[in-house]
Amino acid sequence: MLLTADSVCPGADLLQPGWIDVSGGLVRAMGAGPPPRPADRDLGSVTVVPGFVDTHTHGGGGGSFSAASEADTAAAVALHRGHGTTRMIASLVTASPDDLLRQVGALAEAVRAGHLDGIHLEGPWLSTVRCGAHQPALMRDPDPAEIERLLTAAAGTIRMVTIAPERHGAPAAIRQLVDAGVVVAVGHTEATYDQTRAAIAAGATVGTHLFNAMRPIDRREPGPAIALLEDPSVTVELITDGVHIDPAIYRHVTRSVGPDRVSLITDAMAATGMSDGRYHLGPVQVDVVDGVALVGGTDTIAGSTATMDRVVRFAVAHCGLSREEALPLVVRQAALNPARALGFPGGGLIPGAAADLAVLDADLAVTAVMRRGVWEPRSED
Repeated sequence: MLLTADSVCPGADLLQPGWIDVSGGLVRAMGAGPPPRPADRDLGSVTVVPGFVDTHTHGGGGGSFSAASEADTAAAVALHRGHGTTRMIASLVTASPDDLLRQVGALAEAVRAGHLDGIHLEGPWLSTVRCGAHQPALMRDPDPAEIERLLTAAAGTIRMVTIAPERHGAPAAIRQLVDAGVVVAVGHTEATYDQTRAAIAAGATVGTHLFNAMRPIDRREPGPAIALLEDPSVTVELITDGVHIDPAIYRHVTRSVGPDRVSLITDAMAATGMSDGRYHLGPVQVDVVDGVALVGGTDTIAGSTATMDRVVRFAVAHCGLSREEALPLVVRQAALNPARALGFPGGGLIPGAAADLAVLDADLAVTAVMRRGVWEPRSED
């Protein structure tokens, strides 16, 4: 199937016009200008980009991954697929040992079935001082035996774990997880600069939603953010939803580390795509008012109600570049960088990569999604 469009952004540049040849679920060839043969489908005045990769999402469409039910998982996956996310990780919040083990076991089945691309444990080995929407009473120090039980139950499906480096036993836990092929992230932390540097030395390579639920920068104690930003081996997550960080922070971080070390994420929870009201993030009650998710009765942000196309639109609008310059940069941050950070093969619209793509209109809203060479059904169909 040969597709043509007024604009194709494979991840490094912008082809105007462009074409993509898809066969057997893979991108076979692509290029700029006239296609090598008549197109099977002309997509018209749109921009084709790689499918988004969300490495931090708790749910959507009314479904929560922490519920670990087929119905909740299906609802969340469908909602995010419709907004251009072709690969996603199910993020779990802090839970008791038994509950976490049950959740991991259930979600591992969804990963093996191809609905999800892995599991992210955002807790329970976090700081009670920077707990965010996690229950402090359930947080604990990492225990090698518990980690081994979870790894066994997941059978290779845990892709990432977020740890606060200051917890007792954290460096050893990081090494244990990295040795098992798991990506380790630093987040929800009150760690010092030196403690964060030690975590990076032990193998941590991601910063979980930088600046959020994280010790702030001080002139005499740089803290975790500076340690994460200055190390070239680290990819930092940013939630560019217009709520979690100011646009100036996004611009500064991108200029500071370059476009290839930033991963855009949603941190979406069950209320994404739904109306305002009362929801849950794990065991924590969340009230959504005007689209902003807050821990019940507080002003603490509890994840987001954003989809990946929304964070992409925000980033394009606020990165300080023209749209033509911004799109390749933001596409790298929303698709290529997160895929690389978690070790996914391929990435971008390049020959040999999976044919995962999103079609964006003039407002950068998603009008069609292809996953593994098959067009996804639209909600209005």
